[in-house]
Amino acid sequence: MGKVNKTDREWRRELSAEEYRVTRQKGTEAPFTGQYWNTKQAGQYSCKCCGEVLFLSDSKYDSGCGWPSFFKPANQTVVAEQEDSTLGMMRTEITCERCGAHLGHVFEDGPQPTGLRYCVNSASLTLKTEEKNDGESYP
Repeated sequence: MGKVNKTDREWRRELSAEEYRVTRQKGTEAPFTGQYWNTKQAGQYSCKCCGEVLFLSDSKYDSGCGWPSFFKPANQTVVAEQEDSTLGMMRTEITCERCGAHLGHVFEDGPQPTGLRYCVNSASLTLKTEEKNDGESYP
């Protein structure tokens, strides 16, 4: 699939106000409030904006930070990284390679085998589940 390029007006029509704020304006949802922060369902986490599969449930873990956390992307070509010096700190922003949607940030405090924590806003994701138990979450 090729790159997705849409106008600001098209994004505003297709996304909720919160999804637009997070994915197109580099916003952050409050911790412990997003739809997927404690979900344990098996499935694929896709980009809310373009549908690209970004993360798989077998790489999701409970980091305790209040956002969905993964130790690796679905593959090495779907998530792009950029330096982010906003808010007076150096971080690494992660975006969808296909459409440029802001996903969150990646940190070097995750579990093995990668040692990385991809900290992602629920508003930037859609979960395509493989099981029917919608209520299952982390303790």
